[in-house]
Formats: sequence, C-alpha cells, structure tokens
Amino acid sequence: MKTLFIRKSFIITIIAFVIGGILLGVGAGFIAKNVTAANPNMPTVVIDAGHGGIDNGVVGIKSGTDEADINLSIARFLKGQFTGAGFNCVMTRSGEAGLYGTSEKGFKMRDMQKRKEIIEQSNADMVISVHQNFCPLPSKRGGTVFYNPESGEGKSLALCIQEELNALNAEAKPNEALKGDYYMLKCTSSPSVIVECGFLSNEKDDELLNTESHQRAVAYAIFKGAVSYFAGSAK
Repeated sequence: MKTLFIRKSFIITIIAFVIGGILLGVGAGFIAKNVTAANPNMPTVVIDAGHGGIDNGVVGIKSGTDEADINLSIARFLKGQFTGAGFNCVMTRSGEAGLYGTSEKGFKMRDMQKRKEIIEQSNADMVISVHQNFCPLPSKRGGTVFYNPESGEGKSLALCIQEELNALNAEAKPNEALKGDYYMLKCTSSPSVIVECGFLSNEKDDELLNTESHQRAVAYAIFKGAVSYFAGSAK
C-alpha cells in the first residue's frame, strides 16, 4: 500500500457533495467507465465482485437470481461512483466469468489467488469485496460488513460502511460490523472489507437487490462509508 498525499481540502469537498447527494455521476450511480490515467495523489480502490463463472454463490429465495450477478452489478455502480469522484479504481472481475482459468479441481483457490494478485499489482489502498448473504432464519435482513480483527484500519473502514448500510435500511434492525476469518480479508495488508449487501434468504431483501435502484443505493452507501473513512485518514 502506497503512502497517500491526499489534499485534505479535496476530500472535504467530496464529503460536502456526498452529504448533499449531488456529486456529478455519483448520486446518479454511473456505470463504471474505463480510466486511462491514474492520479498518484489519490487512493486506489480495488472492488472485488465475489464469485463468477461456475461459482454462482447463493441464490435468491424467490427470484432465483445468482449472487454472482448481483455482486457484479453493484460493483459496477460502485466503481462508477469512485471514478466519478476522482479516485483510482480497479475491479478484480469486470465480467460474468470467474478468475480461476479452468474448472478443474481447486478452481476456487485459483480464483481467490488471482484476486490477490490483482490487489497486489494494483498497489491497493483499500479493498472492498461485494457479496450477498444467506441465513436459515428468513427474518434476517440488511447489509453486514466483515473485517479482519487484526487490522485496525480494516475495522474503521467496516464501521464507516456499516453505518451507511444501516441508514439505508432504516426499517430493518441495524446490523453490526463483524470480525471475519476470510481469505479476502487476510490476503492484503491494505484496509479490506467484505460487504454482504443483504440477505437473499429474505424475501424483501431478495426483491430489493434485484432492482437497479436499490443496487445503486447500496453502492452509494458503500461509497459514502469509504469516503468517510478516507476523510478520517486525511486528518
């Protein structure tokens, strides 16, 4: 992870626009664009759309939609929001295919190792892995953020994003950011979180997560939490 020289005034300006919900291309949930020139003075965010290819993840309880498809859609909106605000942004998976190469035995570990490789090559300052949750209790709702308990910065990032996700689902019981023992949290020294955007085992969450408007809203909540984290780091 590179040392950042972020202009505090620039971060404050971004926050002001985010709070007002009027940052061009961000509040609107722009789809990711190709960025040809990186800004060395701005953070690099790696967005990891979980699963892909033959690894579909969990499935919507009523919709039957694969988690992998929802992950990718939210990740694309999220990248558009970061790049629209001037951040450098890299996606580990930009299409429907997985990163494992062949579907032979061990494909899951090859997939995760490729994601790690992309994170390292990107010199990431932050890693956000997008997923959807599933629980035997159908009443469980809302987003949950996981962090590496050995990373203080990872926990701070998780708390910032969790606050925004809870505000997004005001009618649901607030969730807490949780410790996680997952490969994607431990494969990098950069602040890293896994964002479980909702429960596909809950009919309401399943319905919402299959709408473009809610996918954009979830992405924007994650983005606002990340900006709040960077603002704290820039002080």
